[in-house]
Amino acid sequence: MTSSLRRFLSLLLVGVTAYALVSALRSWRSGRPITDALTGDEQFRPEKFTLSEKAPLDLGDMDILSRLNDEYATLTQAVVPSVVSIDTAGVREQLLRDPWGRAHMQREMTQGQGSGVIVTEEGHVVTNQHVISGQNQIQVTLHGGKSYPAVLIGEDRLLDIAVLKINAPGPFAPLKLGDSSQVKVGQIVFAVGNPFGLSETVTQGIISAKERSISDQQRDLFQTDAAINPGNSGGPLVNLQGEIVGINVAIYSPDKANPGFQGVGFSIPSNEVRESLRQILEKGRRVHGFLGVKLYPINERVKQSIGFDQDQGGLVIEVVEGSPAAQAGLKQGDVILEFNNKAVQSPIQMINMVQRTPVGNEVPLKVWRDGQILTLSTSVVENLSSQSQNPAQGSTTAQLIRKYGIAVRSFTDMEASRGLSGVVVTDVDPRGLAAEVIQENDVILAVNQQQVGNAEDFYQQFINSVARQATQLTLIRERRAIVVTLEPSQQHAPPEK
Repeated sequence: MTSSLRRFLSLLLVGVTAYALVSALRSWRSGRPITDALTGDEQFRPEKFTLSEKAPLDLGDMDILSRLNDEYATLTQAVVPSVVSIDTAGVREQLLRDPWGRAHMQREMTQGQGSGVIVTEEGHVVTNQHVISGQNQIQVTLHGGKSYPAVLIGEDRLLDIAVLKINAPGPFAPLKLGDSSQVKVGQIVFAVGNPFGLSETVTQGIISAKERSISDQQRDLFQTDAAINPGNSGGPLVNLQGEIVGINVAIYSPDKANPGFQGVGFSIPSNEVRESLRQILEKGRRVHGFLGVKLYPINERVKQSIGFDQDQGGLVIEVVEGSPAAQAGLKQGDVILEFNNKAVQSPIQMINMVQRTPVGNEVPLKVWRDGQILTLSTSVVENLSSQSQNPAQGSTTAQLIRKYGIAVRSFTDMEASRGLSGVVVTDVDPRGLAAEVIQENDVILAVNQQQVGNAEDFYQQFINSVARQATQLTLIRERRAIVVTLEPSQQHAPPEK
């Protein structure tokens, strides 16, 4: 036997011995016979076990929690049948230009998902406007799993509310819109919806705060720690009686690309939703109020120049002739401190309060004038022009806008994230010069082939153009790109006398 072979056999013997010792040690530690390791018979042997048959506590010992548990379940059973899942589909269109400047449309199918709540026996559903924005197919799935098409009755873009009608025979089981003015910080609420497409999800929390603002447009919201996630938008926030106290609209998430619940959600108070719903069902649209005043924010320079010593309010720099503001006695240089008994924090906030005030209502104004505090009374009329949406324009500009009768809005962040660009026509005055060529819901992409970024950009380009020349508007209507022409304003001026 050679020395190499002897070394190999020695190493093999050492390895086998080590393996046997380790296996025996493992068997001894696990309580199995050592012979199992030596024979290789390591079949599983059943373990002895005893499960507990008794709960740590009896329900009788936890009477309050037991009743609360049953009541939560009862509330859920009463609310969930009125909450629906909303699936949408549409076509996203964008105007593109080739290297030679020729325009062409690019189309892409889009899909969306959200929640809603039935509020009438006839099958009207309240949801968020951003859930159905730009979508031409809307499908509603009820509690039992049945799906029906739905039609859009009207929308309130400022409040982010839309009203749908289920295309199916009723009656339906609606939830009551509660009184959001009675909501208190700390009270228990439940958020119901379809997060991430998961149907009939209920989360519980409290009202964390009131009168929260997440943008210049969305103000005075409820903040809640009830879990709200993508897909919950449009679902109800309900109290312990199952009444709707809010419509879930947004969440706070530092990760914009992958939004998720961070313990901070927002809901639109039910009283504002009720007013919007009523107007949409009666008139097909939300009527926004108009006061007729142009405001400037309070800053240190303004305070020094007029001798004003507060940090809030809105400085009146212009009053539209014949407007409710003029009739109330407002003057240039006044500072509006309160509108309808609510403090004015900024011009944008006051404009939003005016727009949400029911038309015809008499509201008090608290005004600072030359060091004195005055109380005035004014009424709010219907806003037929874009002036309240574009307060930075002067009186000449406002007259031109009213003359043509076009009201537009910028795309929301949600719409812009889908690739939409331009502005949306929200209203066309039938008496205006643009009534024959512009329609509501047209998307205006460009003025004289210059792309439009937002509402302010549109008004600036539009007014500068129509004041002196014929103006071309490139727009999308019913998924088609068309170009229309408006005559200059001078052509329609009344003859001199």
